[in-house]
Amino acid sequence: MFTNGFGWPHVVIILAVVILLFGWKRLPDAARGLGKSMRIFKTEMRSMRDEDEAANSSRPTDAVAEQLPPAQSPVQSAQVQQPQGQSAQSQVHSSDAQR
Repeated sequence: MFTNGFGWPHVVIILAVVILLFGWKRLPDAARGLGKSMRIFKTEMRSMRDEDEAANSSRPTDAVAEQLPPAQSPVQSAQVQQPQGQSAQSQVHSSDAQR
């Protein structure tokens, strides 16, 4: 029935362990609770899938994205201005000579 060495004897052993753990009287309640939990899980998964599909359908297509102008960068790199008359190299040499 099952692959990878899992067969009917294993299913019987698992059922016996479940009956021993929960007891014969609590099994219907446990099965009912499990069924409700699975139903809630399926409903939530379906609603999440529907939300994803709605979000994907509301996104602009590639054709609309191509029509938009490219964004301009508001920050431009600042340039450091050197003092007039001296270069940065000569300032370094003069400070070394003063030491």
